[in-house]
Amino acid sequence: MSPKEVPGLNVRMATVADAETLNAMIADFAAFERLPNNSTVETLRAELSSKDRVIETVLAFLDGQPVGMAVFFQSYSTFAAKRGLYLEDIYVKEEFRNRGIATGLLRFLAKTAVERQYGRVDFTVLLWNTVAIEFFETLGATPTSAWTTYRLSGEWLQKLAQKPG
Repeated sequence: MSPKEVPGLNVRMATVADAETLNAMIADFAAFERLPNNSTVETLRAELSSKDRVIETVLAFLDGQPVGMAVFFQSYSTFAAKRGLYLEDIYVKEEFRNRGIATGLLRFLAKTAVERQYGRVDFTVLLWNTVAIEFFETLGATPTSAWTTYRLSGEWLQKLAQKPG
């Protein structure tokens, strides 16, 4: 499938100056995914301006209006012996979906991964988000059914950290 070009679409890396725009988009995204949101303009500014920052962020603008984002970080594959790009989140405002914006964001990330000589792009998708699953599969993404995502957080993370040894 050849992704369509979207007239008026500009995708670029976010900067510290984009913290307010990014924070508003994160709030919308958290509401969509039914998740609590602790993001603030200040925390984003601090992360985006940090010399040892963990995340990188891409913003999509349609005719100058912010319409989408992708947050990613570098990963590493022990057995492939290559770095990778881990897509933490991708979001397009609801009223701008189905216009090729998510494809534009992913195209930008794919180009970034290739330019950096990364071996892959990984991400997770909520099982209930069948629209996203179908979209990613049209781009050639495949589920890794041999793996299940686990998470340690909150009380259990604290308990484990306090154990001796």
